[in-house]
Amino acid sequence: MTKIQFANRSDRNAVENGLEFAPRFDERGLIPVFTTCASSGKALMQAWMNAEAIEKTIETGEAHYYSRSRQELWHKGATSGELQVVKDFRTDCDQDSLWLVVEQQGGKCCHVGHPTCFYRRIPVGETISDKSTIELLEV
Repeated sequence: MTKIQFANRSDRNAVENGLEFAPRFDERGLIPVFTTCASSGKALMQAWMNAEAIEKTIETGEAHYYSRSRQELWHKGATSGELQVVKDFRTDCDQDSLWLVVEQQGGKCCHVGHPTCFYRRIPVGETISDKSTIELLEV
């Protein structure tokens, strides 16, 4: 059970210009969060948070997410050692998306062993064939 009290979203001007935190959760009680590396600025991952994940992240200074596949709170790195220490935590203008800037410990963010979850490039500005292919990046 979360203890944090989020602000009311009924006043659009207050949500967009005010200083109270009023996250807009979807129908599942989730909000997207984009995570980047504090030292390099590189994109690390995109995940989801619920109210409890936000609260735990604020309380501990370490990234907590909500796993949609496991339907449970997920403390990033608790079992793998790949902790994310939060350096900055932001919300966008209408408070329906979050941004974490973290120090990635352990060197691997992605559960399949890459330093970032964004290790493949989709070609743009090229002729599309029947079979789309993506390029594996050295990250």
